[in-house]
Parts: sequence; C-alpha cells; structure tokens
Amino acid sequence: MQQMEAARVAAEDVHRQHMEALRQLEENKTTAPVHGPEPRPLHREWSLEDFLKHHPTKFNGKTSLDVADQWLKDIERIFYAKMCPEDSRLAFTVYMLTGEAEHWWISMKSIMEERQEPVTWEFFRRKFLSEYFSDSVKYAKEVEFLQLTQGSKSVAEYAKKFKHLSRFYTMPLDEEWRCKKFENDLRGDLRLMVTPLSIKDFVALVEKARVMEKMKVEVETQHSHQ
Repeated sequence: MQQMEAARVAAEDVHRQHMEALRQLEENKTTAPVHGPEPRPLHREWSLEDFLKHHPTKFNGKTSLDVADQWLKDIERIFYAKMCPEDSRLAFTVYMLTGEAEHWWISMKSIMEERQEPVTWEFFRRKFLSEYFSDSVKYAKEVEFLQLTQGSKSVAEYAKKFKHLSRFYTMPLDEEWRCKKFENDLRGDLRLMVTPLSIKDFVALVEKARVMEKMKVEVETQHSHQ
C-alpha cells in the first residue's frame, strides 16, 4: 500500500511539474518581443491621386476604334503593373470618361442597376469593348492583317503596321510563323536578300530587312550618280 501511495504522489508531482512548464511557456510567448517587421498587406490602398500620377488620358468616345482599344490597354497596363485593387479599377476608369463616353456609361450603369445586375470592372470592360470595339471590327482587323503586304511602305512602316494588326489575329501566333509571314510579304527584291538567311527571331528579322533596305537604297543612289 505504501508503495502504491508513493507512486501516486510521484505521478501527481510529475504532472504538476509538466503543467507548470506549459504555463511558463505560454507566459514567455505573450511577453516575448516580436522580431522583424509586421507582415504587409498584399495590396496597398490606392487613391485616385496614386492613379493619376501615371498620367492616364481622358476618353471622350469621339476617337477611332484603334484609339479606343489602345486607351483601354493603357489603363489596364497601369492597373497590372502597380497591382491596383479590383474594387478601385472601375471608379478610376470611369473618372477618365468625358463627353459622349461619360453619357454612355451613365446610361449603361442605370440600365444594369434597374436589372439589379452587379456593376463591376469586368462588366465595364466587356461593355466598353462591345460599344467601341465590336467583334466585327476585330474580324476586319484580322482580315487586314492576313492581307497585309509591304507594298510601297518602308520596312519600318511595314513592321509597325504588322505588329499593330497581329494583335487581332485569333489563331496561335508563334515566332516562326510570324517571321515567315513577315518575310513572305516583303517586297520581292528584299525578300530575295532576306529569305536565304532563315532568321527565326522576329526582331532580328526586322532589323536585317531594314539594313538590307538601307544598303539597297545606297547602292541605287550611287549608281544613279554614276
């Protein structure tokens, strides 16, 4: 009996020591200083002033379709580069609307609110593209790209037009196909000089064609003087 009592007392003593250690550990956690900076939020609060620092342009709706498309892309570039919160994008974009575009949005927003549909940034983006850059326009741009040739344009002018219209091509546009199309639609004299080089990098191809064009002009000028 004495041995059993001694064992019970010893077990209680060990349990008491264990509980005391746990209590001490919890106290140390609450009183220990915090080292290192506090975790920062994923997105800093964005104000209208923050947005305007990037010099976005106004949009009045009285522009070409290409300008409308580019305006939205420029606005989105600011949002993506600076990680603008989703709930601020709509307010900032609407702030940049003026004239006819502003009246269009007021009317569109009123219709959606009457239907009790959520007015979000994605909703604005879809409606804007539908209003100012419809699918029929995109299709016409794609056709224009497929039919594009250098013609009387310089290589620099041709490359600029090529890059602009290629944005509207709906099929996968890998580097090799891009180079082949650009090369095939060069003027015949330049194509004969560039094709044997088999360049697979678009930037390098444009630069080589530009150099070849310059050399050709210089040779023709020299011959005309002679």
